[in-house]
Amino acid sequence: MDRLQTLEIFIAVAESESFAEGARRVGISAPSATRGVNALETRLGARLFTRTTRRVRLTEVGKTYLEDARHVLTQLQAADDAASGAALRPKGELRLTCSNEFGRIYVTPILTEFLDTHPEVSADVVMVDRVVNMVEEGFDVAVRIGPLPSSGLVAIRVGSVRRVVCASPGYLARHGTPRTPEDLARHRIAAAAPVSPLVEWRFGGDRAQVIRMRPRLRLSSVAAAIEVARQGWGLTRVLSYQVGPDLQAGRLCAVLTDHEPEPLPIHLVHPEGRRAPAKVRSFIDLATERLRALPVLA
Repeated sequence: MDRLQTLEIFIAVAESESFAEGARRVGISAPSATRGVNALETRLGARLFTRTTRRVRLTEVGKTYLEDARHVLTQLQAADDAASGAALRPKGELRLTCSNEFGRIYVTPILTEFLDTHPEVSADVVMVDRVVNMVEEGFDVAVRIGPLPSSGLVAIRVGSVRRVVCASPGYLARHGTPRTPEDLARHRIAAAAPVSPLVEWRFGGDRAQVIRMRPRLRLSSVAAAIEVARQGWGLTRVLSYQVGPDLQAGRLCAVLTDHEPEPLPIHLVHPEGRRAPAKVRSFIDLATERLRALPVLA
């Protein structure tokens, strides 16, 4: 078993936290995977995993080694791609991460168009409402909403979104339209909120302020909060892209627009810069064009 295969086995076992699943990913038997990892630990003189009857976990040394091993394989793949022409022609697997709702509404149509155009490309998309470490978790492209921290990643701005307070026309006809953030105290609020019963909505405009409230209805799902607002029960606050079609169709109306805080930028982020393979460059070009053309993200 060569060192490259041993690295692939180690990464597969580390990501799956299982020798059997890691072996399946690389197409070998579980005993072979165990022997490969044992040999690697012997050669390094360090324990990379702690083992129990149910799962395996990386040690602190193992976590550091995993990051280095991923970097080695990424560099090797880039060299292979350049030699085989992948640097010029989109091919291989594109790994992308984005938030759930933005991915469902906007990224998926762009991605299927991209795959139809480039038959040699496959895609692995992870939709999760957290900021992932692109390098450590092996992603080619990420869609980020909000200010970006300083990093070595390349970022392309494709639009922005607003924090929108909205309700159905029927609700506003029955209960009136709030004119200031303080008016929210007299309204039904359906909040897409965390576990805490106290919800804070920040507003900007001429006078920045924070409104703290205990809404009668808290939901862990943004989609559910939007549906409650559509049905006319109360007000909710979400990002503008999440209710873009509802606002355009008149199913929901935005209120307190003069008090909205600054919009949040949307970026496409990738780590390779000019050395990015063709699959990444081509997807970035298409996604940039499609996202910038959407009025709801302007």
